[in-house]
Amino acid sequence: MRRNPAAGTAHHVVVVALENVLALDIGIPLQVFGSWRDGPYRLTVCAERPGTVPMHGGPALSVVHGLDCLESADTVIVPGYVEPEKPSDAVTTALARAAARGARMVSICTGAFALAAAGVLDGRQATTHWQYAAALAERFPRVSVRPEVLYVDEGQVLTSAGVAAGLDLCLHLIRRDHGARVANQQARLLVAAPHRTGGQAQFIDLPGRPERSDGLAQVYEWALRNLHQPLTVDQLAHRAGTSRRTLIRRFHAETGRPPMRWLLDARLARARELLEAGEPTVEAVARHCGLGTPANFRTLFKAHVGVAPSVYRETFHSAAAADGASFRPGP
Repeated sequence: MRRNPAAGTAHHVVVVALENVLALDIGIPLQVFGSWRDGPYRLTVCAERPGTVPMHGGPALSVVHGLDCLESADTVIVPGYVEPEKPSDAVTTALARAAARGARMVSICTGAFALAAAGVLDGRQATTHWQYAAALAERFPRVSVRPEVLYVDEGQVLTSAGVAAGLDLCLHLIRRDHGARVANQQARLLVAAPHRTGGQAQFIDLPGRPERSDGLAQVYEWALRNLHQPLTVDQLAHRAGTSRRTLIRRFHAETGRPPMRWLLDARLARARELLEAGEPTVEAVARHCGLGTPANFRTLFKAHVGVAPSVYRETFHSAAAADGASFRPGP
């Protein structure tokens, strides 16, 4: 059982620094839980072997505590690390034991791979950085991976999406432990949003064309130039000079999806470009992207990206404008 801070004992948060831990990933829990003065949390950083731990994106860490700290942890946090492979047996065993005795288990970004390797995510929903979501699902088929969300709360086990989503999850932990007022106060100190609208889906790249193509390159290019038109599988097959069935098979082989789903993703990618460029009307975006009526476009965009088009534009247009980005829509 986790200690009750109200009873006078601080909640012990242990952060596990794996080799090549990501600098921002580990910095987030250190800042969020290590900045309290006589507060409800006590923070410890540990590693498999105390001493110098390589850190990606920053200088090496000097860690004085070993994995035995997990034996007294109320919450265990595993930040992300580069090229996530299975940690050592010592690490996975320590994580599994902590989970078995009831410690709250948390991962940030690719730290989910360590929890999955320890069996902590078996039979649960989880998330990780969108670039690694497919790999997590493939390596650990007993985990139900949700790449579209910022974090997943499964009670005793919580996982966050990539990098900065760790801040969303840490604030959520405070909100769960001590309520919205305390979490909002901490968010103000961190100059962060107490709760972000939408999920990770709004940050996922939607590729318009595969990197490699076996003869369909001109079909992809033609379709991308004509997204504003009502395109069909038969039209694409005619353009490729092949049968409908062969086209569907080749699309699956090259893009991993059927032609109409590829078209939808390409249209959504174009819509995101237009919104990032500051296109002022939903009607114009829907027209340029071939996504039907404004109402239909709003529904599709919210379902696949996670936020309304207006929210997406407000989030990303200011950054694009600051960089001098521009985009000229097609016909």
